[in-house]
Amino acid sequence: MLELLHSSHLIYNILIVVFSALITLLCIPSILHVARSRHLYDDVGHFRKQHDHGIPRLGGVAIFVSFTITTLLFSIIDKALPLSYVLISCIILFAMGLKDDLSGVNSSTKFLIQFVVALILVLLGDIRITSMYGVFGITLLPYLPSAALSVLLIMLIVNSFNLIDGIDGLAATTGIIVNGAFAFLFMYIRQYELAAVSLAMVGAVIGFLKFNITPAKIFMGDTGALLIGLISAVMVVKFIEVTKIEHKNIPAISHAPALAIAILIGPVFDTLRVFVLRIVSGKSPFEADRNHVHHRILRLGLNHLQTTLCLSIINLLSIGMVFMFDGLSNSLLIVFILFISIITNWIITFSLRSKERERVALRNFFA
Repeated sequence: MLELLHSSHLIYNILIVVFSALITLLCIPSILHVARSRHLYDDVGHFRKQHDHGIPRLGGVAIFVSFTITTLLFSIIDKALPLSYVLISCIILFAMGLKDDLSGVNSSTKFLIQFVVALILVLLGDIRITSMYGVFGITLLPYLPSAALSVLLIMLIVNSFNLIDGIDGLAATTGIIVNGAFAFLFMYIRQYELAAVSLAMVGAVIGFLKFNITPAKIFMGDTGALLIGLISAVMVVKFIEVTKIEHKNIPAISHAPALAIAILIGPVFDTLRVFVLRIVSGKSPFEADRNHVHHRILRLGLNHLQTTLCLSIINLLSIGMVFMFDGLSNSLLIVFILFISIITNWIITFSLRSKERERVALRNFFA
């Protein structure tokens, strides 16, 4: 495949992942030692927590350190990405996430800081979606709608990773799948700097996952989840943008919007679903509950590892469907992906009702 994704860069990309993973692996034991000596544990008394003993939630510190060092060392300097604005945004979210992990931050402050970070990326870094590829009849976007859409998209993705970080390994595995998929696609279209950034995140999270897989020794906390969400958001915007321009001798990807949605469908669909349900119930969309898809699958009797594997497989299948049905338009593919997500959620609801009522009946599909 394109000379093994351009073999001259393959070893370099492998080195990025290995180096990033090693930094995380070296950092986390020290973080665990400090957290235990200072009693910096997760709040086990909170109703959303899935563990009955204190676990440090500072794994995001290692992810941040690893990602930042690796990105600065290995990034290819060109104009594909305004790296300074990306790292400034990472530092701001890191500071807020660290405070939240140590002492807490209220939701309005989180929302405001995420909004500021999104503005930095969109207005100063010019990381924004300028075209919709004709999805639902929309092509080029004027500046204001483009900026507004991009800010909302970045905030949605950042929050979505924060919200799925509720069980062992899920946010980390999703982060690997998402950034790994974008890295592969960037390599395919020869956007090597963007691939390097994605791979730096992949390596950092792989190193963390060793300590986060069931039974978890450490959580990534808001520090890690927000950072993974931010880089994922930047990658999806850049992917949609760079693929709209056709270059000679570089493969074209005609279904970039549908592919981007498929890659992020897991966390984004779950976030939109719980936000809508909370608003319909008259609650704040930011009010915590146990209605996320991973909570619901756990109630079916699956453990953390099984739930993570189940949701990861669904995510990979969604990506595969875009390639399988590449003859369809972007609009049809997006509708199809959303339809499959709704059906999957409906099946989970049916299974939960059947388990709670101890009876499998057709009415469990509807009420």
